[in-house]
Amino acid sequence: MPALDTSIVVGVVGAGAMGAGIAQVAAQAGHPVRLYDTRDGAAEAGIAGIRKQLEKRVAKGKLTQEAVEAVIERLAPVTGLDDFAGCGLVVEAIVEKLEVKRELFGRLEAICGEAAILASNTSSLSITSIAANLERPERLAGLHFFNPAPVMKLVEIVSGLATEPTVAETLYATAAAWGKTPVHASSTPGFIVNRVARPFYAEGLRLLQEGAADAATLDALLRQAGGFRMGPFELMDLIGHDVNYAVTRSVFDAYYGDTRFEPSLVQLALVEAGRLGRKSGQGFYDYREGAEKPVPRFAAPAHADLPPLVVEGEAGFLAPLVERAEAAGLELVRHPAQGAEALPTLRLGELNLALSDGRCATERAADERRESLVLFDLCLDYADASAIALAASAATSEAQRAVAAAFFQRLGLAVAWVDDTPGLVVLRTVAMLANEAADAVHQGVCSAADGDLAMRAGVNYPRGPLVWAEALGLGYVHRTLTHLQQSYGQDRYRAAFLLRRKAIAEERFHE
Repeated sequence: MPALDTSIVVGVVGAGAMGAGIAQVAAQAGHPVRLYDTRDGAAEAGIAGIRKQLEKRVAKGKLTQEAVEAVIERLAPVTGLDDFAGCGLVVEAIVEKLEVKRELFGRLEAICGEAAILASNTSSLSITSIAANLERPERLAGLHFFNPAPVMKLVEIVSGLATEPTVAETLYATAAAWGKTPVHASSTPGFIVNRVARPFYAEGLRLLQEGAADAATLDALLRQAGGFRMGPFELMDLIGHDVNYAVTRSVFDAYYGDTRFEPSLVQLALVEAGRLGRKSGQGFYDYREGAEKPVPRFAAPAHADLPPLVVEGEAGFLAPLVERAEAAGLELVRHPAQGAEALPTLRLGELNLALSDGRCATERAADERRESLVLFDLCLDYADASAIALAASAATSEAQRAVAAAFFQRLGLAVAWVDDTPGLVVLRTVAMLANEAADAVHQGVCSAADGDLAMRAGVNYPRGPLVWAEALGLGYVHRTLTHLQQSYGQDRYRAAFLLRRKAIAEERFHE
């Protein structure tokens, strides 16, 4: 389907930050836009805010004053819903209350023509439910922008049970014409991003609650090893804990208490205390004047003689780590694998080093009859990572821990010792993100390609979770989840059926 012609008038209900942002996007794309808000003067203030934002770009040489005036000329504040007669598309960005949205669209349907498309910017409410009482529910879909709308590329095109495919395709094409990155989603709790992103916060909160490490260290590991732009705690502080907790609770309730989406008591305590993050001055971090931000707890430089590094098996995606060791001047000894392990084991004298597989170091050392074992965490790219998490088995001596720390520090990596926790930090986060994305695909929420695209464009993940899982090996990700589930004895870590099935097929193919 073609995009809406720029001669078509776009209406926006709600002149807050999101509504004004959507109005700006449509006007910059060339559409005449009518902006309405129930608050006196809000539409005018919204347009004034748009002018201010655009003129900042003029000051930076990124936009001409003539272009700003052309955009502002296409924006018109209106005083009532009747002014939306003749609009080809009306987008609402109002309060997240189902009955309020239903009442609004009922009125808009009577005002706008039969060919008009009605769209909701809701981030959590069911499109099917919003449209249920309309005479033409097939004309309503979700058009979910991310804040700030003029900046963020992703737009989720959400189809309810009755949404006409042509309506969804027209919105998809229109969002693309507006310079956005659209993805299709079905109307299920959280759509794509707000569902698939839950483990990013949940695993960080769980690790903090269990005392694996402090918030600053966990954030640093997700950034410096995992490649995420922000760690979970600084991101939750930015979003606001009231908002983030409410979304988690909404998804949890909508999925009938599925433990995968279980809210955190740690975050609830912050909400109850009014420590909502940046906007209140305190959250996981203190933003008040004069407050010092905690620094990651990285290990002090370790001093130990390093024996040759023995690499047993093919390096696979750990090859950059081995190459860093060689570049650092360490002697390498390569041996063929002793078993069917897909990833190599590393040895420094009597010390065994291994990439985590979801078991804690103590359990794995017992299972594999290893005297001393230090597990290291996943990195997005071992060639570029600047930090890494380590955990030691109970029988590993302080001297052996020093050897492990010295080895990774020799490679230029800051070392964070975490409690002997299953899956460490980055690995368990990535495995759970991939698991949730796989389940979303299996349930028809989105395609695999759209799921990955949504997470990269919507929340700036360094890789789409499913592409990342395939690069690691689906069998490895599945084993990690299985071990996490065994360690905790909780359904929260159950592997999605689609991931499990594909992992089995992948491993059979390589036999």
